[in-house]
Amino acid sequence: MTEPFKQSNESYLHIEKWQKLNPKLHAGFTTRNGGVSQPPFDTLNCGLHVQDEYDHVNLNRQILAKHLTIPLKNWVAGEQTHQTTVKIVGPEDKGKGAASHQSSIKSTDGLITKERGILCTAFFADCVPLYFFDPKHEFIGIAHAGWKGSVNRIGGQMVQKLQTVGVNPADLLVAIGPCISQQCYEVDENVIRHLTLQDREKTVISRGNNRYLLDLKQLNVEILLQCGVLRNNIDVTNYCTFQDDALFFSHRRDKGKTGRMLGFLGFTT
Repeated sequence: MTEPFKQSNESYLHIEKWQKLNPKLHAGFTTRNGGVSQPPFDTLNCGLHVQDEYDHVNLNRQILAKHLTIPLKNWVAGEQTHQTTVKIVGPEDKGKGAASHQSSIKSTDGLITKERGILCTAFFADCVPLYFFDPKHEFIGIAHAGWKGSVNRIGGQMVQKLQTVGVNPADLLVAIGPCISQQCYEVDENVIRHLTLQDREKTVISRGNNRYLLDLKQLNVEILLQCGVLRNNIDVTNYCTFQDDALFFSHRRDKGKTGRMLGFLGFTT
């Protein structure tokens, strides 16, 4: 499978195919490299909600803002509470979550917009980044899908919210970004019991003794297909945040003491 996320420089990957469709679109995912943070957040930690130095994180975000030519004051972030709340954002939301975690949009894990000059952002260290782009109406969206968001179908909530503004699911392009891979993601019945039998068959490998390997990427593919997104319109990364330690932070690999990558999606003016 062709990798949809191409490395632009040491600091971030981009969804090449989408940016060719619309040169004003910035869509991508940061690496852990090219920033100023010290261990264990070395070096391009973009998360303000971990115990990193504030000035380091702010400078890391400024570094990315310069690359993307969308100023930090125009960034928007949700609070990310592992729920399925999705918000359509506009000019009045610019700056929310950009300079402080406290100013993030409360209890929100999914953002949608068609406004120019806004960068929708979300933060990751094993959870699934879901990117949405409707080339027809030029709506875009990004969602943070941990296991809770995935089993509670935040991908479906994103599709439904996009439908309310006139987007046809068959027109949607979706990309699933770097996250933890199935072979590295062992869970127990407390997670698996939330899945339908159909989804279990396609996404779970039993290891016995109440231990399972869960494929979060495939789970989100199945949810999107059930919502009317076409399989040919879904691109899935080959990257694994747990295994690719030179490129990414991993909450599980690093036992919770680590930084966060930033997923971003926005149109320049």
